[in-house]
Amino acid sequence: MPETRARGRRVFAVGSAVALALMAAVALYVGAGRSGPPTLAQRAAALESRIRCPSCEDISVAQSEAPSAIAARRQIQAMLRSGATAAAIDRSFVERYGPSILLAPPASGLDTVVWVLPVVVLAGAAAALGLLFWRRGRALVALRGSP
Repeated sequence: MPETRARGRRVFAVGSAVALALMAAVALYVGAGRSGPPTLAQRAAALESRIRCPSCEDISVAQSEAPSAIAARRQIQAMLRSGATAAAIDRSFVERYGPSILLAPPASGLDTVVWVLPVVVLAGAAAALGLLFWRRGRALVALRGSP
């Protein structure tokens, strides 16, 4: 009889694991959405949210109601309808207004050095300080050990 209970518990445990895995798979499938490629409106909204309003400070074309922002939105939609890619639209705005038109301009050249150099200097200083304390500690131990 105890053998039957143990076997029943194993079957229940395996069945529970299979049911849990099946529920997880269904949840992942439903959550994935399978919506297909983005629509023209979705692509336009994504571009509008990353291009800065030409006449405003630090807000996107999508957030602004300034005449220049409305014109930029119309230009984005027209370029998308004509088949332009997101990169081509970004280049078009950068050529016209400069790299600051993008809310997150691409990292390149001197910009990267400005952000990386302080981190490298701090890491070097921390390593030098650690080495100094380590050597001083060894010297102190050597002094205490000698009569």
